[in-house]
Amino acid sequence: MISSTLSLLVVAFPVVLGATIDVQVGANGTLAYDPEFVSANAGDVINFIFVPVAAGTSPLPTKQFTVPAGTSPLWFFCGQVGHCGQGMVFAINPPADPAPNSFSAFKALAIAQNGTSSSATVSTTAPSTTSTGAATFTTPPAPQWTSATATVTFDGSTYTTTYSSYAGTPPPTPAAVPVDHRITVGANGALAYSPPNITASIGDTVTFEFHPKNHTVTQSNFLNPCEPLQASTGTTGFKSGFVPVAADATTFPTFQITINDTAPIWGYCGQTGHCAAGMVFSINAVESGPNNFENFLSLAEETANATTTSSGAGSATAPVSSPTSSDTSDAISPRASIPIAFGLGFSGLLALLL
Repeated sequence: MISSTLSLLVVAFPVVLGATIDVQVGANGTLAYDPEFVSANAGDVINFIFVPVAAGTSPLPTKQFTVPAGTSPLWFFCGQVGHCGQGMVFAINPPADPAPNSFSAFKALAIAQNGTSSSATVSTTAPSTTSTGAATFTTPPAPQWTSATATVTFDGSTYTTTYSSYAGTPPPTPAAVPVDHRITVGANGALAYSPPNITASIGDTVTFEFHPKNHTVTQSNFLNPCEPLQASTGTTGFKSGFVPVAADATTFPTFQITINDTAPIWGYCGQTGHCAAGMVFSINAVESGPNNFENFLSLAEETANATTTSSGAGSATAPVSSPTSSDTSDAISPRASIPIAFGLGFSGLLALLL
């Protein structure tokens, strides 16, 4: 009787197996996955079938990947040299267009960052390339962002805030205890901000302390590092104006801004030639993506080359913070309108080596 009951239980509750989805890798000599993306459930098996260069190989080599639990998209690329840059990428459960992290955006970014756009038409602004003698400089892709709404619980209060979602930035939660970050402008005669790249929370302040000789703190945007924000985007940004400091000064004037959001803020010195010499700074730059401080610095230094061209089509509105300074002519609106970097910051990025 017991064995009969167990048999019935096995029949009544069969094991549910995931589906198997075949994906061909490099079929017909193409640098592509076929299909390029799929929709799958947790437990499904993606069966990658590798089509070798040598014709007649049988059986074809395969590699299986089991879809894990969760709702996040999964992103793959071919690790063979040059293949990712020609659009050989794959995704599981990507958002549909026109989402900023759709498959087409992912593929466009792979091509823009790693290779040539000859294999596909991309929907995002591709980087421009400039040759300077023996050196070649590639402009990073334009920042991308989306508007988002979040519910924030802070200091006993709960409120809803609308902000721009930027890949790699933290949630829009104010600092428990606001901090004042100090940046020295032109210390020891150097054409530099020190430190040039900091991280600050909402509610924090950033105080720029001016040293000799005559510098500015002027907000710009990522793709146009040496132009005022308003000139490149039409949005009013903060600027200190010129602040001359005597060589024998013992007290130093300051200019302060308040951080209203966690998105990156970019800035430079407006004195002739200083920005091109690398006198730039960033606040909350996302170092994991292409719109990082080093690339921003490279873009600024590249402006010294008269033959440099930049793809300004991707210029975006930058975050604006509230200034506090004796130079009231530079007063601005305190509300931030935030640009978003869209790098290969997709969760679950995996590699399939062909």
